[in-house]
Amino acid sequence: MIDAKELVFNAVRPPNVQANPLPDHGPAPGPSINMITVCTSSEDEGKQDGFSPVVIEYVPTEVAVGFTGVDVPHAPLVIDVPAREPYSNDRVPWTYEGSVGRLEQQFGVMGITRSGRLYENPATTDKGKAPAAEEERRPSTLPASSKKEINVGTQEEPRILKIGTSLDPTQRVRMIDFLTRYQEVFAWSYADMPGLDPSIVKHFLPLDTEKFPPKRQQLRRQRASLLLRIKEEVVKQINAGFLEVCNYSEWVANIVPVEKKDGRVRVCVDYRDLNKASPKDNFPLPHIDILVDNTARHSRFSFMDGFSGYNQIRMAEEDKIKTTFTTMWGTFCYRVMPFGLKNAGATYQRAMVTLFHDMMHKEVEVYVDDMIAKSKEGEDHLVNLKRLFDRLKEYKLRLNPAKCTFGARSGKLLGFVVSERGIEVDPDKVKAIKELPPPSSVREVRGFLGRLNYIARFIANLTDKCQPLFRLLRKNAAIEWDEECQKAFDTIKAYLVRPPVLVPPTPGRPLVLYLTVRRQSLGCMLGQEEESMHTERAIYYLSKKFTDGESNYSEIEKMCCALVWVMQRLRQYTLYHTVRLLSKADPLKYLLDSPSSTRNLAKWRCQLTEYDIEYVSRTSVKGQAIADHLAEFPIEDHTPINPDFPDEGILRVDDEGEEPGWKMYFDGAVNSTGSGIGAVLISPDGRYYPVAAKIDFPCTNNVAEYEACILGLQAAIDFKVKELEVFGDSMLTIFQTLGQWKTKDAKLVPYHEYLEKLTENFEDISFTYTPRMTNQFADALATLASMVSITKENLIEPLEIEIAEGPAHCNSIEASEAKPWYEDIKNLLRTGQYPPFADRRDRKTLRRLAIHYFLSGEILYRRSFDSTLLRCIDEHESRRLMEEVHGGNCGPHMNGLMLAKKIMRLGYYWSTMETDCVKHVRHCHRCQVYADQIKAPPNELRPMTAPWPFSMWGMDVIGPINPKASNGHMFILVAIDYFTKWIEAVTLASVTAKAVARFLRRDVIARYGVPATIITDNAKNLNNKVIDELCAQFKIRHRNSTPYRPQMNGAVEAANKNIKKIIEKMTVNYKDWHEMLPYALLAYRTSIRTSTGATPYSLVYGMEAVLPIEVEIPSMRILAEAELEEAEWAKQRYEQLNFIDEKRLKALCHGQCYQQRMARAFNARVRHRDFNPGDLVLRKVLHVTPDSRGKFSYKYDGPFVVKEVFSGGAVILSDMDGTENALPVNADAIKKYYP
Repeated sequence: MIDAKELVFNAVRPPNVQANPLPDHGPAPGPSINMITVCTSSEDEGKQDGFSPVVIEYVPTEVAVGFTGVDVPHAPLVIDVPAREPYSNDRVPWTYEGSVGRLEQQFGVMGITRSGRLYENPATTDKGKAPAAEEERRPSTLPASSKKEINVGTQEEPRILKIGTSLDPTQRVRMIDFLTRYQEVFAWSYADMPGLDPSIVKHFLPLDTEKFPPKRQQLRRQRASLLLRIKEEVVKQINAGFLEVCNYSEWVANIVPVEKKDGRVRVCVDYRDLNKASPKDNFPLPHIDILVDNTARHSRFSFMDGFSGYNQIRMAEEDKIKTTFTTMWGTFCYRVMPFGLKNAGATYQRAMVTLFHDMMHKEVEVYVDDMIAKSKEGEDHLVNLKRLFDRLKEYKLRLNPAKCTFGARSGKLLGFVVSERGIEVDPDKVKAIKELPPPSSVREVRGFLGRLNYIARFIANLTDKCQPLFRLLRKNAAIEWDEECQKAFDTIKAYLVRPPVLVPPTPGRPLVLYLTVRRQSLGCMLGQEEESMHTERAIYYLSKKFTDGESNYSEIEKMCCALVWVMQRLRQYTLYHTVRLLSKADPLKYLLDSPSSTRNLAKWRCQLTEYDIEYVSRTSVKGQAIADHLAEFPIEDHTPINPDFPDEGILRVDDEGEEPGWKMYFDGAVNSTGSGIGAVLISPDGRYYPVAAKIDFPCTNNVAEYEACILGLQAAIDFKVKELEVFGDSMLTIFQTLGQWKTKDAKLVPYHEYLEKLTENFEDISFTYTPRMTNQFADALATLASMVSITKENLIEPLEIEIAEGPAHCNSIEASEAKPWYEDIKNLLRTGQYPPFADRRDRKTLRRLAIHYFLSGEILYRRSFDSTLLRCIDEHESRRLMEEVHGGNCGPHMNGLMLAKKIMRLGYYWSTMETDCVKHVRHCHRCQVYADQIKAPPNELRPMTAPWPFSMWGMDVIGPINPKASNGHMFILVAIDYFTKWIEAVTLASVTAKAVARFLRRDVIARYGVPATIITDNAKNLNNKVIDELCAQFKIRHRNSTPYRPQMNGAVEAANKNIKKIIEKMTVNYKDWHEMLPYALLAYRTSIRTSTGATPYSLVYGMEAVLPIEVEIPSMRILAEAELEEAEWAKQRYEQLNFIDEKRLKALCHGQCYQQRMARAFNARVRHRDFNPGDLVLRKVLHVTPDSRGKFSYKYDGPFVVKEVFSGGAVILSDMDGTENALPVNADAIKKYYP
């Protein structure tokens, strides 16, 4: 019984959608629920073979508030309800066992099938029901055995609703009375559905008619019998007010009739053309996981569904005509929002959020037209329902009584079953999966995996279980259903016999994440410990297949990658709880302690900073078993596992632990001083056995790694080790040994074969890749062996390396007698005595210095010229002060002079302050790598000269040029003669090795003879086997310029610039620029070059070319030659050829003078920087590839070691580990590094 004085409900005010899409539904006094009395049969009667009806007597109070359109007679209502309880097996819920035929006799309106689903009884549903155009009924949210039907109408016009059987008699009576009073929120037919208040929402149809012009579909042919049934449906919808006649519409769609099993027809409309023109409404739908989590763990539910869903929302008046469809009986448009429109779901969800925004995630959950009212134990469920019904009544939203269930303990929600226990899989979905036959096509495989994906959160390590099925989906893969596929298929079905029950997390309590990483996939389980029972409950199972790139990560990097993915994938849980991670390794420690700053590690660190993660080491069998279970296949025996623990008093079983075995770490080092290898054997009792060797023959890094591994294996064989774990930081050696990579290098093949022979001496051996950080001991041994000169006289026995836990000075007396720089001045001011070794001149100097100092106790101060006292500090304090002021928390990394001034302003002083500050800044690593690049050249200019025409050519490529030429070409291959500056060029679609070789043969060698030298850059298309064979055939010397230094081939670079300028000014249609290239070459060849003082044409042919304008407007030369006879013209031509050598010598002298002028101007800017082998240098960062640090990227990279210096300014560098760079670097790209 609910007291009317205590129970107050909320009334609603019509909101203004434009002003506020989320109206404030304020409280207001409302009616109370009247008292009703209940008369039920006794408990003994319910145990008889038959069943007794429940008699509900409705007694209205005199002060009851009436509702319009509801007339409840004062008479008892008798409902026959079967007394059988549902089947008690909670693992297979809602399975009914009993006489199905008898139930069909008792339920007049609804029948029940053997599968436990309700169906509509056509014999009794015609009266008081919606027309045949009403949407087809979906499966009910609860099985028939957990629901009872009640009649809130009269005997003549029954109105059937369903309530849960778990309600006690008092709650049942109150629920029936409540539903009786609120009959008007249900639509028993289309006449009872007035439509949602237009002030809340209307559906608009904006269209992009520019991209998608209107379309009128032609009427499709249908058979005559189907046309008559279509007519019936159209007439019913017109009578219901859904349709109206429409003419002259620009958009006309066709209908798609769908025949039902009962012979009726559902009329659907093909709105595909209209949907293409309609922009997407981005109003979001709720996340199903979050909605289901918010619903579960409540004790009472009411499941409701909107009547005829979308049809309760009206169409905007101006957009109704766009929904026009054509039939045999005319063209019609919708007055209400029809099914099939692109944004209908978003519009409906927006309306629901507008109505219930202040109730959602509290007492109500809404997903489109599905509504769930929920309440916990001790709460009054009717209070939430009344607030919801008042809102529905106010805004005229009607429910479908056939799809509503009130006061249930559990029910189906979006494919899941929610109850107070938690979240379970819908048995219908499990049944559908179990009844599927083995797939026979790719489409059926995808369909099977799609069904599993919906319930993936219930299946542990789904990705690993489905690996055989994923192989069938590969491109061009044949469908071969083998034993592995069948085994995986049966494994998943067996797993779904007893799927787990998941629970939503409890706020304020930490989560437990079990994470397991396999070779190709990851699996995890997110759980939480229940405080009351001290047991862990699963929240979410998750699995993922690694990509090809991720599969090549090391195990710890896979663990980091998996952790980041899981934390982001389960962000709705992990962001708001402390997560305790249980895994085989600690990825957090690796991420935080790793000195590497690769892109992936830096990104993972940033992504994990927003989560509260604690790593928990697994010290019990339970942690190990659960994590491994995620990555293992189920056993062959399909017997369900018994979840009961026989000894509940035992809280934990300690792990016995595996005895450690022999381990081996190996590494090789190749540097400028030599090559060395090292290996470390670790016995089970923790003893270390280092072994190292210096390699006295030339070898590569990979050869050194193999040598180190073989050295360690031979040492293990000598120790008679049978089980060994091998660790190395060489991915090539490890993966080739494991067989994952092929051994293609001819040098490594014999090493690989010999290593495999050595592994036969072990009973069990494993190879694991480990980062260099965890392989420091072996790396140090290899580096030591490579740098030390080993002879027979100075063999080194194994050394014991200890760890110093603190500075040496903490455990010993100070051995140094060095005194601070101010000791003599301080002693003079304190005692007046001079040092014993000081002569007269020293004493005079010391007295003059002491004038500027002041002693206060034991602290010495210097008086500055502005009368400020500066504290004198010693060498150790000055070093610490420079480090903090220059590069500390507030250190701006200023230059040396500014550093000295700042320290002085802070009140400190020492005698060599400026010198020390400059030296400290010079040695600062960050200041060196971020310093401005040096523009002054370090060496003089060395011009290149050709001795005679066509003896030396430079070659380069222009492009790619955008836009492409009309013939598809986008590159220009250019060659220039260093003597005459004559240019040859061709356009190409792609610069291949064959195209370059063809150009050299046809346009250079065949025309001008075989050159002595060709100069190119280091591009692959100009440096390859084809070009090398061509140069070898014609005895041509092929030289390369320094990488990323175009000045080394300056003539061709200048020619490229001039050709591009000429073409861009001559071109009218930019896709025909290739047609302008011959004219650009003619213009270049007939122009005087500054470097030679003559035109290239005259230096090649001994005369000037005739230009087209000279033919149109004859010049003096043309007029004079026109009057010459052939013999005289030939004579003059011979004379020109005789003088061609003189022209060329003159051009040579002119060029030499020009180069000298250029060299003088260049050399004036030279600032010599000398480099010697062994020097440490930094190299300019060229930023050829984009840097992830963007504006904060280094300007210099390094340090590197100078290995060889050439006279022309080129330098060969090597890395700090001795790896030599293949290409030289120009001296202006490096600078000295001060460690």
